[in-house]
Amino acid sequence: MPSTSESLLSVVPVVPVVVIDDLAHAVPVARALVAGGLPVIELTLRTPVALDAIAAIAAEVPEILVGAGTIVTPGQVKRAADSGAQFLVSPGSTPTLLGAMGDSGLPFLPGTATVSEALAVLEAGHTEMKFFPAEASGGAAYLKSIASPLPAARFCPTGGITAASAPSYLALPNVGCVGGSWLTPADALATGDWDRVRALAAEAAALG
Repeated sequence: MPSTSESLLSVVPVVPVVVIDDLAHAVPVARALVAGGLPVIELTLRTPVALDAIAAIAAEVPEILVGAGTIVTPGQVKRAADSGAQFLVSPGSTPTLLGAMGDSGLPFLPGTATVSEALAVLEAGHTEMKFFPAEASGGAAYLKSIASPLPAARFCPTGGITAASAPSYLALPNVGCVGGSWLTPADALATGDWDRVRALAAEAAALG
């Protein structure tokens, strides 16, 4: 397990960002991602079963690094950690949220979308961050343009990225990995098409 957020950006080229609506899907989707060569999963805290899904994956699929995404309150930080999350990701950052994530002892990627937000995260002592929503906020061209004035910042862009656009992000020196929801399509999860998830994961793993 990575000990710092910096190493989070180096584990896989694409971090699967997954929404679980049915708890029964949690373990099979995690196993399919591992089989495809992506031993990392970010479960978004957007559904009632998300924390239970994290706990199930942490208990039954130890070979995957399981994280909690859409962290927006200090309370969620604690609940995610108590459920077994091994890293945290937030869509944005406030001083309070940054402090709570830092106090958790877990690796984390605080969300940023502007130069000022990235500067605030850097001032707080964190060089690794999420860029969200990536496509809506300027995409790869934006990240390329801020690489020179913010040389210390490294990003995991997430939001609207596809298998086709991921390489343009991964080619940038200030991008360590991207987050993608295309690896776990809702219809594949609904029908239990784990072979499709595994194949999509394998294609994404090859991007690295």
